[in-house]
Amino acid sequence: MTEPTDQTVHVRYLVDDVEAAVAFYTTHLGFSPGLNAVPAFADVRRGNLRMLLSGPASSAGRPMPDGRVPEPGGWNRIHLVVGDITAEVARLRAAGIQFRNDIVSGPGGRQIVFDDPAGNPVELFQPAGT
Repeated sequence: MTEPTDQTVHVRYLVDDVEAAVAFYTTHLGFSPGLNAVPAFADVRRGNLRMLLSGPASSAGRPMPDGRVPEPGGWNRIHLVVGDITAEVARLRAAGIQFRNDIVSGPGGRQIVFDDPAGNPVELFQPAGT
């Protein structure tokens, strides 16, 4: 496998509505819009993270040879590091974002999970000691 020449991390999320997903990530999470081929797909960027938002009309949404159909949701998620998780949760709740859980603390820090408009999880994480 060839080593990538840039430091961009690429993640693909399947979404039900590409425009709604772009609006969500750019409005609430500080992503910038990128390539736009609505309704099939679009991408958004935040730092060195590029998220491909693939709708049902995209090639990523096509059924697999065994008949399974790719769909949004699940538990794998992007992980966004924040400096003040309490403030971020309050800001997102004020914007109407619903969370899957309350903030939980562990040995590495504090985290909470919420869904994008298609049901894909997003984790906010504040490292311990910050």
